[in-house]
Amino acid sequence: MRNIRIMIIDDSIMFREFLSRALAGVPSLEVVGTFADPLKAMEQIGPLKPDVLAVDMEMPKMRGDEFLRTVLPKYPGVNAVVISALSNNVFNAMHAGAVDFVGKPGSSPGYEKEQFIEDVIEKIKIAAAASLKRPATAPIAAPSCRLDLVKAKQTSLIAIGASTGGTEAIIEVIKDFPANTPGVVIVQHMPPVFTRLYAERLDKFMAMHVREAKNGDRVERGTVLVAPGGDQQLRVRGDARGYFINLNTEPKVNSHCPSVDVMFESVAQAAGPNAVGVILTGMGADGARCLRQMRDKGAHTIGQDQESCVVYGMPKVAYDMGGVAEQLPLSAIGPAVLRRFSR
Repeated sequence: MRNIRIMIIDDSIMFREFLSRALAGVPSLEVVGTFADPLKAMEQIGPLKPDVLAVDMEMPKMRGDEFLRTVLPKYPGVNAVVISALSNNVFNAMHAGAVDFVGKPGSSPGYEKEQFIEDVIEKIKIAAAASLKRPATAPIAAPSCRLDLVKAKQTSLIAIGASTGGTEAIIEVIKDFPANTPGVVIVQHMPPVFTRLYAERLDKFMAMHVREAKNGDRVERGTVLVAPGGDQQLRVRGDARGYFINLNTEPKVNSHCPSVDVMFESVAQAAGPNAVGVILTGMGADGARCLRQMRDKGAHTIGQDQESCVVYGMPKVAYDMGGVAEQLPLSAIGPAVLRRFSR
């Protein structure tokens, strides 16, 4: 099996050399070129035939998202991982077709070089095997209609879990949810601080209000709560007043914090048949076991199908374990969720 061929595009010579040295010692990885100038990198993609582009976000002459928007449509066999300091433009790069992103060392508290190298190696390997449909470039518009969600009780709840490819998949699912949709709780595997930026980005175009979850937040109609990245697990607790977010500093589960399994398990216990659970694209099995728990408690469960996944990992394991009641292409999941609460 041949090596994964990697091209590094970053305007910092120190960072290019650091990353090149780190990747050079990894079996199955091969750095075929490094470039400070994104325009020169464009000229070499054809001759060097990389499998994965490791692209900085903020560069002279052209931002990373602009670079990807230009080159990825021309090279359908090439995928990309964005490597970025803290920047909201990361999500523009995801919309342009990047498979995933990694924060640079120091981009969040305690995130140092050793963890960065481990993460970037994992994401490069995932990107090399990912199946990515290049997105449409049309802007996303907020829905103007208000659906008659007559079946939506005050005790209804929607829980969504995703990993690799999930930032765009989540948008596709929830973008048309009207303002009176039952409360939504999301776990998307993402570094700290970026989850807040992601929530703020979603809030700009959705009819529902979107924010990063805080301990004690109420899960209520018209609100989407995104679990914060970092060292806290998110659970949903229920009582006579409704549903509330509980955040606790805890170890990782399935190598993740927050973990989709932890959230789904709490929703199964708190909401039972009043919940809808959705598992989207992602590597591994996080969420699969406890989506089955949700289904066993009477919740309706939906899994993304293989053809529309960037990585058909989490949804596949959930389906194989019997946790998925309805398997659908990504474009059909949002409407299917809304049908559970409408006429």
